[in-house]
Amino acid sequence: MKIGALIPARLQSERLPRKALLEICGRPMIYHLLDRVVACSYISTPKDVVVCTTKAAEDTPLVEAVTRYGASVFRGDSEDIIRRFADAIEAFGFDAVVQADGDDPLSATEYMDLTTQTILTDKELDIVTVSGLPLGIATKCFTVAAMKKVVGAYQTKQNDTGFIYFFTRSGICKHRDLKIDKDEHKHDQARLTLDYEVDLELFRSIFEALYKENEIFDLATVVSFLNAHPDLVELNRHVDEEYWQRTRDKAQLTFRASDGSLKDI
Repeated sequence: MKIGALIPARLQSERLPRKALLEICGRPMIYHLLDRVVACSYISTPKDVVVCTTKAAEDTPLVEAVTRYGASVFRGDSEDIIRRFADAIEAFGFDAVVQADGDDPLSATEYMDLTTQTILTDKELDIVTVSGLPLGIATKCFTVAAMKKVVGAYQTKQNDTGFIYFFTRSGICKHRDLKIDKDEHKHDQARLTLDYEVDLELFRSIFEALYKENEIFDLATVVSFLNAHPDLVELNRHVDEEYWQRTRDKAQLTFRASDGSLKDI
């Protein structure tokens, strides 16, 4: 199987514009995420990591930055991430993909490996996810078969928020969620996704303390650092409810069930 990776990203963020290119330790944020995805054991070359952005002129600086890094770019629909992903998978000929979100520069490489290994071991699975990790850490792996199932059923074309629910909450795909029980990987209060200025402040603090060029610090190191610095965890906790409320408000998704009826997620 040809394994690739898809990262949705664009620069027209409502809350933190151009966040993919904001600097952390002197590098664009997305470079730190790309480091982690490229390090996945199942990714053969950086060219198999595809940043899926839009055709909008505003996203051209992102395309240029990703190209300089050495990863690939696919430009597609602005609002319909399902279509953007499907077209990217077809263009690159992937059989399965690791999927990390462009907001998550600390996405855990070890769980990219685990989800991919799981999906390769059980040929009946369409998608494997992970739960029990801090927000912004977990990734997914899904097959081209899962993509085809979702493309054949989804109805909501504005799905940039909550698109993964078509795979995991609709019953369209055979889904396995891996429950993580490693204490060294857990933190009940840490918010490690980038949507607000205070999130950026937290990430800069983490990377300034832990980042070394050409090295990737693991999730256990992040959790240990946060446990030792509870004041940093408090930096962005107050935006978490707003984040989830916005997700609930925007993720209004409809699909066509196997019996032909329309259902909401």
